[in-house]
Amino acid sequence: MKRKLLLSMLMGIALLTMIVVPAVAQDTIKIAFVEGMSGPFAGVGDAGYKHYQYMADLINARGGVLGGKKLEIVPFDTKSSPKEALIVLKAAIDQGIRIITQGNASSVAGALIEALNKHNERNPDQQVIYLNYAAITPAFTNELCSFWHFRFDAHVDMKIAAITDYIKTRPEITKVYLCNQDYVFGHAVSDTAKQMLAEKRPDIQIVGDTFTPLGKVKDFSPYVSKIQASGAQAVITGNWGADMSLLVKAAKDAGLGAQFYTFYGSGLGAPAAIADAGIGKVISVIEWHFNLAVEDNKPEDEKFFLGYHEKYSDGGKSPFYYGRIRTTMEMLAAAIDKAGSAKAKDIAYALEGMEYDTPYGKVLMRAEDHQLIQPLYLMVYAKKGEGTVKYDSENSGVGFKTIGRIEAENTAMPTTCQMQRPAK
Repeated sequence: MKRKLLLSMLMGIALLTMIVVPAVAQDTIKIAFVEGMSGPFAGVGDAGYKHYQYMADLINARGGVLGGKKLEIVPFDTKSSPKEALIVLKAAIDQGIRIITQGNASSVAGALIEALNKHNERNPDQQVIYLNYAAITPAFTNELCSFWHFRFDAHVDMKIAAITDYIKTRPEITKVYLCNQDYVFGHAVSDTAKQMLAEKRPDIQIVGDTFTPLGKVKDFSPYVSKIQASGAQAVITGNWGADMSLLVKAAKDAGLGAQFYTFYGSGLGAPAAIADAGIGKVISVIEWHFNLAVEDNKPEDEKFFLGYHEKYSDGGKSPFYYGRIRTTMEMLAAAIDKAGSAKAKDIAYALEGMEYDTPYGKVLMRAEDHQLIQPLYLMVYAKKGEGTVKYDSENSGVGFKTIGRIEAENTAMPTTCQMQRPAK
């Protein structure tokens, strides 16, 4: 009787092993997409999620990571609120997720960095790494730098440096208006622009320095009226999401003649809002745009863009925009394989100092502050079909063409980061 019972138990264990082992071999590595998926910036959040999902699809299709594990993107809605972000961060951690990504709103990013610093110190067995793809307040890779935080977008100072270098060469610009969102990021754009313009073009007048409530303004025409009255030839703005598209739409409706020097003038919603009124007037600084594939004759990159277009762009209404999300996911996959682990600390040490070859040049995750150093481009709205402008954005009839490239090493800025690292 005992022998039969023992044999039955052993057969049960063997059967359980046959069932469990393949499941473990096929398990996934989850990445929490912690972003505003509702409210005024829902469209931006949804597009970011689709970008990450597309990259996970591509990486999984070629075999995933760690010999076959798949990457899975799990969305969490922060409602663009730091308070909500901390709630969903805890939910993600409770679900066993150890990699998070977020970008829209530096106020949210700051809350996440602070929370993860505390969590990871108190919970060494549940440490979490944060991949930042769009929150660009310089402090995050300076005085507030964290071992657990990696930024894949150029920060404010890097982008303003590119914009002001270009303005420096435009003697016809003598008056500049600053219009930004009223939170930490918007103030960083304003402060840095004033500083760098004073250094490079002391003759330029700052004729306006306006801050607008984040995500609350429905009609930007009163602000555009102030810009018109100021006589500014150029507007520098870090506005994003609906605040960007509504601003440029109001400028279009008012017939504003000033050029916009932007971080997100090519961002989601803006091209459809401004359309051909932006031709020659709206300039953005960015790490990638989809007509680069045509300009540089890179058919594989064009294929990459079109693959997203066919699957996720809703008939062209929301094209691939975040080149840096592509870099984020490719470097994450490389770091996991390099570390031979999906643990946060192992990934972080593998990412530090990592070089990666993108289709448009080598990038470096600088070990000193976890800031990605990458080439940047200045691009301007242009009519579809003219020259290399093969593709338009958001079915607007306008696309983008490059007017300047800044090599990676020339985008790098000094850092004050004093990185505190855990023991390996």
